[in-house]
Amino acid sequence: MSSSFLKLSAFLQKYRTPVLLIGCGGAFTANIFYHVFPNGTYRKLYQAWSKGQPASLSEKLENTFQAVLKDCAVGSSENYSAFASFGFQPLGAGIPWLPAGAQVGIPANFNSTTDDAAGITNRTILINGKEVEWDSDIGTNLKQSLLFSPEAQKFAIAREVIRLETAGPLLHAAVAPACLAGICVNSVVLKHVFGLYAGPLLARGVVNLVVVGLGAAFYMLASDEVSQWLDYKSDRRAASLSLQYAKGGVEFYDKILSRNQSLRMLMGPKGEEVYAPSGNLFPTNLFSMKHAPYTARRDGIAGLLKELKM
Repeated sequence: MSSSFLKLSAFLQKYRTPVLLIGCGGAFTANIFYHVFPNGTYRKLYQAWSKGQPASLSEKLENTFQAVLKDCAVGSSENYSAFASFGFQPLGAGIPWLPAGAQVGIPANFNSTTDDAAGITNRTILINGKEVEWDSDIGTNLKQSLLFSPEAQKFAIAREVIRLETAGPLLHAAVAPACLAGICVNSVVLKHVFGLYAGPLLARGVVNLVVVGLGAAFYMLASDEVSQWLDYKSDRRAASLSLQYAKGGVEFYDKILSRNQSLRMLMGPKGEEVYAPSGNLFPTNLFSMKHAPYTARRDGIAGLLKELKM
């Protein structure tokens, strides 16, 4: 066992640069893979289905999508395509300047209006094994939170388009290899500084464990910070397109918060674990908060809206 460990240690010492490059490349590839091939990965995962067939995007939503691409002044609208997705808010993946382009999923409830909520009320939603009663008070509140004005719909789609257009996936995918490189460099530097290469193997092992632990913690923090920075940046740029987009942004996050408050009540104890009374999401653990709080995102756009009105 010790002989194998020593051989491995000697191998890593001799070829640490190639091993580091392969490791960083692997980490980057794992994080960016589904953005490089969004049609065969991301779209299949989030595609909405109807009667055993992939649901098609309505002409209304396709026109809305094309209008958003024009407003965002993307490099080439041909590099973007939209599809009907499940869920209740848009999502996107891909890198626009690569051959596969970018995919943006638009949910069916964006077809609904205050005069015609068929896209919502004709869907069966089960929460805790019980079907949501749309005519009840809580059902009515949930239904209203899923109905968005054209301005709110455009904002929600625009923030996804802008995140993809500004290389958000590449930036987020770069965090893991950067942290991995930092772990390796710091490990080597510390062992050189304290002269551990001529010391006992146990001391080098302890240093490696400490550096890896700190690196893992830094990765979690850095990944969350980058995600939140991209959230705020995409929101602000989408809201800055026009006064209508800014108004739509405030409405969009108001309704997201209202939806989460309704789900908190419908889900009972489980809902109280997932959603805060404000409608924000609770962190999945004490050390990770992947996305910016919805209240902060709404307040940021509300501040921008005041600036635009002045």
